[in-house]
Amino acid sequence: QVQLEGTGGGLVRAGDSLRVSCSASGGTLSGSAVAWFRQAPGKEREFVAAVSRTGGYKYYGDSVKGRFTISVDNGKVTMYLQMNSLKPEDTADYYCAAGRTVIQSSLRNPGAYAWWGQGTQVTVSS
Repeated sequence: QVQLEGTGGGLVRAGDSLRVSCSASGGTLSGSAVAWFRQAPGKEREFVAAVSRTGGYKYYGDSVKGRFTISVDNGKVTMYLQMNSLKPEDTADYYCAAGRTVIQSSLRNPGAYAWWGQGTQVTVSS
C-alpha cells in the first residue's frame, strides 16, 4: 500500500512561484499514473495536472495550462507541481494522487486514483 504525503504549500503573492511536492512511502510511483487535483472552499475538486503510467503523456487543466508543470523524480518516489504566475484564483488545497490502474482516458477523473495525499494548502494574495 503506497502512502502519499504532500508538502510545500504556503502563502504567496499574485505573480509568485511555488513548488509543491508529494512523496511516496511503502512503495514507489513506478508504473503509476500520478496527478494533482485542487479544491477551493465551497467548490468541487478540480483536475490540475497528470502524468500517464508510462510517463509519456502529460495533461493539464485549462486554467493552469502554460503556468504549471507536473514532474516525477527519476527515482519515482517524489512528484512535483511547479506553479508559476500564480493568481488568487489558484488558492485551494492541493492533493496529490497516484494509481497503477489508471488508463489514459481516466487521468482527469479523481475516482480513478487509488492513493491520495492529505492535501497541502496554497493561498495566493492579490
